[in-house]
Amino acid sequence: MGTELQEPAVKAYVYGFPLVFNLDQVRRYVTTGVGANAAAPFNRFSHAGTLAGPRDTFVSINNDTVYSIGQVDLSEGPLLLEVPDTGGAYYVLQFVDAWTDNFAYIGKRATGTAAGRYLLTPPGWSGDVPAGATRISFPTVIASIVGRWACDGEGDLPRVGALQRQLTLTPVGEQAAPPGLPTPDPTVPEELAFWEKLRVYSQAYPPAAQDLPLQQAFASLGLLGSGPSPYAQPDPDLVAALTAGAKTGHDGLVAALKSGAGDATVNGWQQPFHIFDYNDDFLEIGTIDAPEWRIADRARAIGQRAAAAMAGLWGNHGYEAAYAPVYVDSAGDELTGANTYTLTFTQAPPVDAFWSITMYNLPNFYLVDNPIGRYSIGDRTPGLVHGDDGSLTITLSATEPADPTARANWLPAPADGFRPMLRMYSPRPAVFDGSYEIPPIVKVG
Repeated sequence: MGTELQEPAVKAYVYGFPLVFNLDQVRRYVTTGVGANAAAPFNRFSHAGTLAGPRDTFVSINNDTVYSIGQVDLSEGPLLLEVPDTGGAYYVLQFVDAWTDNFAYIGKRATGTAAGRYLLTPPGWSGDVPAGATRISFPTVIASIVGRWACDGEGDLPRVGALQRQLTLTPVGEQAAPPGLPTPDPTVPEELAFWEKLRVYSQAYPPAAQDLPLQQAFASLGLLGSGPSPYAQPDPDLVAALTAGAKTGHDGLVAALKSGAGDATVNGWQQPFHIFDYNDDFLEIGTIDAPEWRIADRARAIGQRAAAAMAGLWGNHGYEAAYAPVYVDSAGDELTGANTYTLTFTQAPPVDAFWSITMYNLPNFYLVDNPIGRYSIGDRTPGLVHGDDGSLTITLSATEPADPTARANWLPAPADGFRPMLRMYSPRPAVFDGSYEIPPIVKVG
């Protein structure tokens, strides 16, 4: 039986990884907090007071914006969200459901920067929308609002803080405290904890209708039962199949991310500009409902959803922010802090907002502690030195450069393997049509 179950276990792992990984992070935010974002209960925002740093151990977190994170539970009814007027400054509130679908956006690109009111409603809700409010229907009762406020360094924090304090969530009518996430059976052994979470979460937060048949196909793995956990005292063959399936599924996702399978690669830079296009079912305010931003092949979309969660959970659609990671230099060799590299921009990335390159370690994609406290570099970094022709050469290395110009333009790296990521906020069409080419990272020492 173990061999027969291993193949569906691999598929089930890839299918369920985003749900489990995502809700584990949701639980962190409402219990312990993450770095600069202190813990906050459901239906209340946690506002960071600083830009993210190494304490913010969240996959591919950015160092460009200050976060306001709200974990939402609509089990008891709708909430009224009110956003402030930012006076033209960039911000975005990204709505992410339990399965990691980006289903709505509020912010400069999506809705403008004027003040606004939005009614957040649970699945199947019917009722009256308050005057002056816009309804946003949630695909799952649990979802995340990931708020990002553009910030030009420490001196800009008071402005951002004033905006954060005007961002509110208010229950509509009398509501009891929301129940929050269901609790998986704590007696399940650690090697099967993922499967128990997937069993509990997938029943609490049903997927899109088109994915239900696939979920039903995993019945033999014990994922559909609503009674006592089948993983507390499991059959040894089932344990073997689930353990092997999880490892194979996980290793496959890691390999796919490193290879950039399915993505265009230019000068070593992967260009997964459509990696978050897997949402094919729930397109609310601020999303773009167009064929070029959807994935027709559902099997590919599900695999892509898992890879996106692993490498960039809560990342935006490409039209909001385009991300380009890189693992290798111009010779195709993996990047490592044992070497020194340069990256020369003769033309800045074409954006309507701003751009940056952020340094991450491997394999967790966390920010890297360094002696100068610089975790990203971009068009808003003070003190950069440009060439006489206007070009910008960035040095990437673990050791501090001796040359003053290289030191001014230094993006510190860890001593071992690393993965930088280029972010382009409000990217222009040249990013997507290939007319703009990201330059290679060149080993110089």
